[in-house]
Amino acid sequence: MVKLCFRLLLVGFALLWQAQAATQLKASVDKNPAMYGEAIVLQLVLDEKVDAGVLDFAVLENDFRVSGPSVSQSMQIINGQSSQSTAWQLSLFPRRTGSLTIPAFTVGNISSDPISIEVQPASQSSGKGAELFLENSFSHDTVHVQQMLYYEIKIYFKGELQRGNLSQPELAGAEVEQVGKDVENSEIVNGERYQTITRRYSVVPQKSGSLTLSAPFFNGEMIDRDNSRYDYFARTKAVSAEGKALTLTVNAIPDGQQHHWLPSELVALTEEWSPSAQQLVQGEPVTRTITLTALDLADHQLPDLQLGTVSGAKIYPEQPQSHKAERRGRIVAQKVFSYAIIADKSGTLTMPEVRVHWWNTKTNQPDVAVLPEVTLQVSPNPQQADTSVIAAPEQAVATVAAEPVSDWYFSYSSWLFLVLWLATVAMWLLQQWYQRPPTVALPVTDSAVRFNARKLKQACQQHDATQAREQLLRWAQQLIDPQIATLSDILPHLPDGALKSQIQQLSYQGYQAAGKTWQGHGLLEAWAHFQHQPARQTAGLAPLYPSR
Repeated sequence: MVKLCFRLLLVGFALLWQAQAATQLKASVDKNPAMYGEAIVLQLVLDEKVDAGVLDFAVLENDFRVSGPSVSQSMQIINGQSSQSTAWQLSLFPRRTGSLTIPAFTVGNISSDPISIEVQPASQSSGKGAELFLENSFSHDTVHVQQMLYYEIKIYFKGELQRGNLSQPELAGAEVEQVGKDVENSEIVNGERYQTITRRYSVVPQKSGSLTLSAPFFNGEMIDRDNSRYDYFARTKAVSAEGKALTLTVNAIPDGQQHHWLPSELVALTEEWSPSAQQLVQGEPVTRTITLTALDLADHQLPDLQLGTVSGAKIYPEQPQSHKAERRGRIVAQKVFSYAIIADKSGTLTMPEVRVHWWNTKTNQPDVAVLPEVTLQVSPNPQQADTSVIAAPEQAVATVAAEPVSDWYFSYSSWLFLVLWLATVAMWLLQQWYQRPPTVALPVTDSAVRFNARKLKQACQQHDATQAREQLLRWAQQLIDPQIATLSDILPHLPDGALKSQIQQLSYQGYQAAGKTWQGHGLLEAWAHFQHQPARQTAGLAPLYPSR
């Protein structure tokens, strides 16, 4: 047993000595000298199996852009002898021309040899045009703070580009966002045809001063074919190209600017009415939609509108909707404002003008977009009750009471007048009582026109505004007043609360633009809560289920 352990120990020491003696780290490149703009493939091979992360390639970043590494490990057995190796492969793209050095790398006590590389300008390496190059530019060299400009990168290449990666632009103090998709095309440059890929970005500087955008960098792989024969199994080669760094001058917001800062080439206001503005009826809601459109602005830059108060109407604004889109390589932003408008009375209704102040980047002057003042005619609602008859007795009383009387006459005639007035009021109230519609269900023969609580609940659950409106009208006609014709007629008979608010919302939401779905859960909850409350002293409102 002791002999066996001793033999195994000797074999272990022999193998360890053999591995240490054979271990070495070799470094090599695929080309030297190299042309600026093309990739240099660096390969490092260690005759030992080690962890892939033992080498630190950060030392290359000063002189090269580094892509990779890719790591592989292998094992061979030859004549009973086994060997293992670890290989690293990187693509290096020179940052400048001249003499560059790939430093030595170390694993344990083993080091590679440094490599000196001569990088020549592209014009010295080839008499023909480069097979790959970049062009990059700003749409404007000087802008104001928050003024949008465009940054474009165009990749020119000959041959078959298999894959590639373009660095993302980063500009401190500015918002940068890609616009649309890459556009592929072809151009002729110096008598040679190139394929092109164009990528476009929007840039919105957030501070004034001089901003510098670093040069864009592209690296990829192209098919490396032998032109002397058909080679369908040609290998790929690494390629790269670099653009130029650009400087942008950003001016501050002009002095004296008092309005919301809105730099653009074009700002416009448009409006739509649904139904038509020529069909306004007292108490009936209409929807006014105002759209604010701006060119070369982000949607979050658009301001809110200020309509102010409108005499003779109630206005219920909705939450504005903002969005943006790309049109021919430029950004178009819109903000849509919707207002439900209910005229309180018939006659003339004047909507004041709407103004949006903006900065015209073409003229470099302040400008304003205007929706002019609109005067509308509101027709009376024939279904609304005329309250002038009810007000007449009070007016008569006020007129009589204003007449002066003598102290002597008051002792006799005033009492007589008071008795007669009380009798008149009593007769009028008695007449109104007999003419008041009964609080029980109306004697109709067709049950289809009666209020159905189940149908109201179903309409609210299915968000069916039309059916909910119909059932509410039947409920009000049956329990309040058979002359009620619109939801607006119900509101004066209800106390302030959730039900009144929900009916009011249903009244004007029924006229909103297409595509906006009414939500009925709130109405159903408010109606059910109102139904189970104790009887309340509301004008003309009877219990939901009157006692028999």
